[in-house]
Parts: sequence; C-alpha cells; structure tokens
Amino acid sequence: MTAPGWPLDGSRRMALLAAIAEHGSITHAAKAIGMSYKGAWDAVAALHNLAGTPLVERVVGGKGGGGARLTPRGQQLLTHFMQLDAAHRAFTAQMGEAADDLLLLQRMQMRTSARNQFLGQVSQIVPGAINDEVTLTVAGGSTLVATITRESTALLGLTPGATAYALVKASSIMLLAGEPEGVRLSTRNQLRGTVTRVQPGAVNTDVTLALPGGLTVSAIVTQASAEALGLAEGVAATALFKASSVILGVPG
Repeated sequence: MTAPGWPLDGSRRMALLAAIAEHGSITHAAKAIGMSYKGAWDAVAALHNLAGTPLVERVVGGKGGGGARLTPRGQQLLTHFMQLDAAHRAFTAQMGEAADDLLLLQRMQMRTSARNQFLGQVSQIVPGAINDEVTLTVAGGSTLVATITRESTALLGLTPGATAYALVKASSIMLLAGEPEGVRLSTRNQLRGTVTRVQPGAVNTDVTLALPGGLTVSAIVTQASAEALGLAEGVAATALFKASSVILGVPG
C-alpha cells in the first residue's frame, strides 16, 4: 500500500484496518497481513488512543458467531488514507532521485527524548519463546542488539533487511576507558570510539564518543566517574549498554 523508498506513515496499521474491513474479523485480518492476534489487538488499541474514538467495533452474534468491523470513523480514515496513498505514489514516482532526500527529511522529523538515535538495517533475528533478539547494523558496520517481545517484532514488521531505528537513552550507557582487551562483560552492546567532547556539570558529566562511520554516542556519567576514568578528548573509550535498554522503531 506504499510507494517504494518512501513509505507513507501508518501504512501497516492501515493495512490492518483494510484487512478487518475485508475479512470482518481481527483474527483473520491479522493472519492475512502476517501479524499475531495479540499484535493486531495492540495495534487496534493504539489506533483508538491516537484517534480519540473507536475505529473498530465488535460484531456480536450472526452466522459466524461474531467478528469485527470498522466504525464510520474507521472507514473514513481508511478511505482518506487510500486516497493519500495513491497521490503519494504518483508524487514519489515523479520525484526520481529527490525522493531519497525526502525520505531523509522524513526521518529527521522524528522527535524523541532519547539522546542516541541510530538508523540501520535488521541483520539478524533470533526468536525466543517470549522475547526476540534483534540485531541492527548501522553506519560504519557497528551492530546493536535489542531484546523485544515477539509481539513487538511482528507489530513492527521486522525482518532481515528491514530499516529500523534504535533509540538508547544517554543515562542507560556505561563507559569503559581504554581498550577492553581481556575484559569480559555481560553487556551485549559494546561500541568502541574516541572521546570528542566532555561537558561537566555539578553532578553529572555529558560525554560524547565518535564511532566508525561518522556516528556518535552520548553518555551521562557522574562527574566522579568521569574523573576516575580520565575521560578527556582523544581518549579511547567503549560505550556499554544492555540489549534491554534499546528501543526499536520503524518508519511509518
């Protein structure tokens, strides 16, 4: 339902609404678009919260024992989305190479409280009974590992090769000064870099590391820790953070 290279925001959730309208059932709609039943219900709940009014309603009784259908507001939203999507496809088809810059501008519009924002591609997904382990490869070849629920993996449509964002709060990052050879650490994410900025405060210090590929990562540590580690511009350091501290998101 979206143009290649520059997806229209909300396309996967709109695909769910379209499937509900077609199949008259959230269960069958979820199966049709490759989403878990729980993921579909979570998506519907999120849509209701964002819209401020129900977009899907239950249908009780009947030959099939009940199901679901779009409310008038839900149908209106889906109709408008399909109209916008058709115009979007025609527009991006005429843009040529400029569509890539439009995609970049779209990414820049994302606002989040997380200081560290990385864009990359999913390179591996290791499924688990409850949680999945998702590996994201970012610029410079660095990899980030995130642990998220299986429902979240399905809801986000994460598959190898998919584009995704990784968000990490600066306060969730620990720093190790020097080279970590011979040191065994339990943290899955270990990004080696060089300190480029140290901004001390009354209690905490804001430290920025330069990573391969032109990326940077920021960490908030206590001023005492920064002094004890000898953190200063030019010092080699490694940013450490748990896979559970990584939040994943996808465009649209």
